Amino acid sequence: MTKSYTMSAVKRERAGKGVARALRREAQTPAVIYGDKQEPVTISIPTKEANLEFNKGHMFTTLCDLDIAGEKGLVLARDIQLHPVSDNVLHVDFLRVTDKTKLTVAVALNFINQEECAGIKEKGILNVIRYEVDLVCKAVNIPEAIDVDLTKFEIGDSIKMSDAVLPEGSKPEIDDRDFTLATIAAPRAIEEEVVEEEEGVEGEEGAEASAEGAEGDAPAEGGEEKAEAKSE
Repeated sequence: MTKSYTMSAVKRERAGKGVARALRREAQTPAVIYGDKQEPVTISIPTKEANLEFNKGHMFTTLCDLDIAGEKGLVLARDIQLHPVSDNVLHVDFLRVTDKTKLTVAVALNFINQEECAGIKEKGILNVIRYEVDLVCKAVNIPEAIDVDLTKFEIGDSIKMSDAVLPEGSKPEIDDRDFTLATIAAPRAIEEEVVEEEEGVEGEEGAEASAEGAEGDAPAEGGEEKAEAKSE
């Protein structure tokens, strides 16, 4: 099972902006629990804990063991409303989950063994195209990150989704193609040298072409004298 954090909650009978403002004055954040073919339940959670967990950056991928007056259940944050200025959590939508719940979550990519990568050892540059991937998996098996081993890659190689290690029973949401996650680009200095060499070759070829053109445009010997004689 994936890692989880714990949080306590209190049921609330009423909803609305006035109730929400009153809760926030009491350092409580309004929230709702839905899903699993059950009726939604309105709750409040401690604002300090909500902000703390949100700032850890894991609420959308880590299960919460929620305790409501001694009744525990697993939930996952699916939507969080933030204050436009302070970024404090204003409201949370929690989804009830079980060991059968499947969903799509955005999971960060972790490019490992960069120090062992052949291309990077040769001064290649890791050019990351995707920092996270939408993964379809069981709620109880959401990975903290998706590892991508860079050891075997060389300069010019592309790292594909098929190169990532996925949890059992999971798959990328995009499953109709093997898309690129990153590339190992050539060092900038080498690229600049190649460009300069190509420009130098083109400049020499252009100069030769100009010289040949100039010779071709010159009149043949005696041509001017023949033209004058004809006009007379």
